Amino acid sequence: MGTVVLIHNQLSQTIWIFFLLLGIWGLYRAIRGYSVDGSYLGAMVIGQVLYVVQGVLGGILWLNGNMAVVARPFMHVLYGSFALVFLPFVFMVWLKGDDSNRGQWVLAFTILFLFGIALRAASTV
Repeated sequence: MGTVVLIHNQLSQTIWIFFLLLGIWGLYRAIRGYSVDGSYLGAMVIGQVLYVVQGVLGGILWLNGNMAVVARPFMHVLYGSFALVFLPFVFMVWLKGDDSNRGQWVLAFTILFLFGIALRAASTV
């Protein structure tokens, strides 16, 4: 289990760095007046996959009883669950596939918000 804990911890660092860079890139694109393109959507999918892998690893740790080392396990799970559903919700329900410059602004701020969620989830350990 030590390996899973190590991967879970290191992946959390990767996620917040990735989402910070993706958010900055999104803001740059929005400021320049660009719309959402395939490159940005692909990077968002990669970020979402990172969150899914992190959730699977967290689920494995939870099932094996390793949540006892987390100070507030309920909040940790809540942040992780929220991070899994927020980006698809914003894209499919709020934007409804809008790929205009407005969509780029919304996605950039959504990604930066998920950056903050990743930092907050990591700090609940």
